[in-house]
Amino acid sequence: MSGRDGADGSEPRKEGGSSTDTDDERHDGEPRDPRALRRRAGVRGDARQDQHFLSDERVLGRLAGYAQGFDRSQVLEVGAGTGALTDHLLRTCESVTAIERDTRLVEFLREEFCAEREAGRLEVIAGDVLSIPLPAFSASVSNLPYGISSEVLFRLLPRKRPLVLTLQREFAERMTAAPDTAEYGRLAVTAGHYADAEILEVIPPEAFSPPPAVESAVVRTVPRKPAYEVPDDQVFLDFVTAVFTQRRKTMRNAIRNTTHISGIDSPESVLDAIDEDVLSARAGTLEPTQFAELATIATREGNAEP
Repeated sequence: MSGRDGADGSEPRKEGGSSTDTDDERHDGEPRDPRALRRRAGVRGDARQDQHFLSDERVLGRLAGYAQGFDRSQVLEVGAGTGALTDHLLRTCESVTAIERDTRLVEFLREEFCAEREAGRLEVIAGDVLSIPLPAFSASVSNLPYGISSEVLFRLLPRKRPLVLTLQREFAERMTAAPDTAEYGRLAVTAGHYADAEILEVIPPEAFSPPPAVESAVVRTVPRKPAYEVPDDQVFLDFVTAVFTQRRKTMRNAIRNTTHISGIDSPESVLDAIDEDVLSARAGTLEPTQFAELATIATREGNAEP
């Protein structure tokens, strides 16, 4: 996915670097050609660095279109790469904030989209999205690198803003999985705690340059309140994380064995307050409402803290 370091995939940078280079036959009003953007940026992408540029213009256009109906006054793009998606977002959104880690691409984006920056419609932030403070945003449309999808998602979801994300297909299926399925786990429960999530389309490897080894998928999340109450979001999520580290064990053993993650001080007191049928079950069979009830018991009986 775009926006990761890939120095081994660099090409000689052409002089000028503007959107009027002869390798881009774009007419006024047309989107920039993703291939021309890569040529002007002087990069090919590097699979070893998790750097795959989304190049299919039809997919790029649909990604921006999936955000219709959202507040697009301040859209966040994580991993802007060479700006192919940035260009489409600028055509449909009031303003865009693009985060990019690769310093070469930050320089290129600031030059390529100089007019948009001067008009106050684009801000390019240099840095690693996992370590810098997240800027304010009304929605996010991003083509995420596979390797950091989980960490980025867990940063974005608590902000309770709509998201349109390109992810590895397997990851997307785990994110939207239902209870008592092989894919169901911490990711699905966490995503469902903050939002409704759905897979909108599957993207073949050929839509990227270089093509990844697996399929990708577009996921859209719409924030909403959960259908249950929890004593504390972090206590709830810590409990879910804990028991899914031992998903093949019964809940009785999973709760006993993971107090270092859940923060439970008195596991036996917690177990005494839980019905036997739940203690005999495994984490993958429980509904989110049941995890909420268990987290409440963990707080009340076991003094669980984040």
